[in-house]
Amino acid sequence: MEGVIAANLAAVRSRIEAAAGAAGRAPDNVTLVAVSKTHPPASVRAALAAGHRVFGENRVQEAQAKYPALREAFPDLALHLIGPLQTNKVRDAVALCDMIETLDRPRLAQALAKEMERSGRRPPCLIEVNTGEEPQKSGVLPTAADDFIVECRDRLGLPIEGLMCVPPLDEEPALHFALLREIARRTGLGVLSMGMSADFEKAIRFGATHVRIGTAIFGARGEAA
Repeated sequence: MEGVIAANLAAVRSRIEAAAGAAGRAPDNVTLVAVSKTHPPASVRAALAAGHRVFGENRVQEAQAKYPALREAFPDLALHLIGPLQTNKVRDAVALCDMIETLDRPRLAQALAKEMERSGRRPPCLIEVNTGEEPQKSGVLPTAADDFIVECRDRLGLPIEGLMCVPPLDEEPALHFALLREIARRTGLGVLSMGMSADFEKAIRFGATHVRIGTAIFGARGEAA
């Protein structure tokens, strides 16, 4: 397993480098977030052994079960929360995560601000934008994004660094990447988390600073690697 994951990481990094080069960007301006959701600690440890340090998890509970022990062995790892965050998990998320990518509603923003004030820990946050306006997905609507950014950043004082999106499966992702880039441009935000295993090279062309890749590194859910 360790050899397969190391080879997969090397292949993904090579593709990131090529896509960045084609876009006239420096490859080190694109952070690879290895999405380890549903995969066992052994798979994460294999990626760590291969030199990777930035990971993404969907659920706080799963991250709590896997990452404290891994962080003891690899204290320089960084953990991003990339799935929906319930307000009753805010304290755990702030304590455990190094970035929260899924800030999507006022009540969550208020809870995060309160917990950051209480704990003194301030992991950077991204605002999730529902670029496809899909009713089943979380994320602030594009038309409400500017006001929500102002609310979070200026009134609540949250450490907002950028935006995140998950385009609809049945639509051209470039349209959504372009929309997210435009919202970030006009609001002065520098981080764009967009692009997954199937479309990350296109996301890089549209300015992604973070790409979230699981399957191309760890294999499909339930596979050993």
